[in-house]
Amino acid sequence: MLIFRGGAFGALLLTAVGLFAAAPAARAQEPTGVSIIADVKLSEGGLLEVAETVKVPPGGQFHMALPLRVGRDDGSERRFGVTDISSTGPGSAKVAGDVFSVDAPPGESSFKYTVHGTVADAPGTQVFHWTGVLNTDVASFDGSVISPSYQMGIADCTVGSVGSTRKCNDARVEPDGVLTMHEENLHKGDILDVTLQVPPGTVKANADIRGGRGSGAFAVTAPVLIAFGVLLAALAAFGAYLARSRRQDSAALTSTETLDPVQRNGNHTEFVSPDGILPGEAGLLLDGSADAADIAATVVDLAVRRYLWIAAVSDSDWRITRVNPADDQLRSYEKHVYTTLLPEGADSVLLSELRAPGRVAAEPVRSALRRDAVERGTLIDHDRRGLAFWIGIALLVAGVGATVGLAIAGGYALVGVAIALGGAAVLLLGRYLPVRTAAGRALAAQVKALQNGLDAQRPDQIPPADRELLFSRALPFTIIGGRADNWIRTFRDVDPGADRQAGLYWFGGFDRDRNLHRFAGHFPYFITALEGLFTTSGH
Repeated sequence: MLIFRGGAFGALLLTAVGLFAAAPAARAQEPTGVSIIADVKLSEGGLLEVAETVKVPPGGQFHMALPLRVGRDDGSERRFGVTDISSTGPGSAKVAGDVFSVDAPPGESSFKYTVHGTVADAPGTQVFHWTGVLNTDVASFDGSVISPSYQMGIADCTVGSVGSTRKCNDARVEPDGVLTMHEENLHKGDILDVTLQVPPGTVKANADIRGGRGSGAFAVTAPVLIAFGVLLAALAAFGAYLARSRRQDSAALTSTETLDPVQRNGNHTEFVSPDGILPGEAGLLLDGSADAADIAATVVDLAVRRYLWIAAVSDSDWRITRVNPADDQLRSYEKHVYTTLLPEGADSVLLSELRAPGRVAAEPVRSALRRDAVERGTLIDHDRRGLAFWIGIALLVAGVGATVGLAIAGGYALVGVAIALGGAAVLLLGRYLPVRTAAGRALAAQVKALQNGLDAQRPDQIPPADRELLFSRALPFTIIGGRADNWIRTFRDVDPGADRQAGLYWFGGFDRDRNLHRFAGHFPYFITALEGLFTTSGH
């Protein structure tokens, strides 16, 4: 029997099985009596299809046992498989455990079988390297090998005992590309070493090599490289999408376009916001944060829309009074603001009373504002477990499971690592996406254009009777951008009584003023105090 060793490849490992085996028990056999003829075909799928004839003289016995797991010099293990076994004559062949065996009594026996895992790639070629040691004498061996390429060549062929090898007597490739070999009087202990080559890519490489250096469950193999290649391509695509989204998001806030906030119908004008957006949501879209200015602008907007009435009681205190109850016209976050200031049973409150510790909780109001924007599809809640979160979790769990399963199975465990890294990337990188959705970016750009339009407005462009209302309706949108002082200064000479009602209809304390000069000096203190209320409370 052959004892396989050394070589990194073994395409002919099982092709000349008769040449390498006769059981020790067959000592009665004539040492020159066994003859073997082997015809081997290498298929495009990398399989060796072997047809072998063994002739045993009377009184002899042939037994061959070939291991299907062969150790290599680097500590790794080469594995083979044998299938499609058939025999004619008195002999028999079978696979039992990790051994392929052939038995033949006297007479002529024929065997056919297919060998798997014999082909491996080498740099610039495909190499078939076979080496073995004879444990019996063989009178004659004739073999032929054909492959899909007529360019098959013999790289080396030697035979002999240790330290005394010689070139094979008769091994050559015929002009038609068929390899033929003929040897006689081979002796027990002789080493036969054959190396064949075909052009790279001739057949499918299917060598199964496990363990050793550069191998094992976590070895870098072709499937692993493909998996990490896919991972890198996906990360590159996501990175490009992320960069593009962030550029578009930033561009939405640098728009130089102007949106006229005034809608004119004959001699009548009124303020309009893009898509009917409210000042609180507009402020949230501009900076992605539900801050105190957004809530203060909402309070003023509720007063302008006649849900509240604000009156100065001193230079540092103001009274907020219920005018109309919160109804279905208000959005959820507006109702939170309303009930935070005036809970059920309270018709009015002083701002100084709201400063009492624990009286106002700002965080629920901020959360309601953010939640409203998410539900309207203008913002993304990175803390919410949406589709991206569950995809990331699924990939992470599948990757960890695949890593463990493949590690136990003995190969390609790094494929599972690549899957797990993809899941982690989805969970991590998803948080770097802009907080604004595509719809949110478009609306934020319109809000920026609206602010540009407000900066360009002048009172003389508006009929006198409409100036107070338009000034009041637009005022909350200037609070969110820190432009309230400029807006009031622009309209400071407007007569609030031009609509035949004394003073601003929503802000008391300056009812007899014929302009907004005193209001211009007073209102910033109110906004500062209101913003401070929602900045410091709830912490």
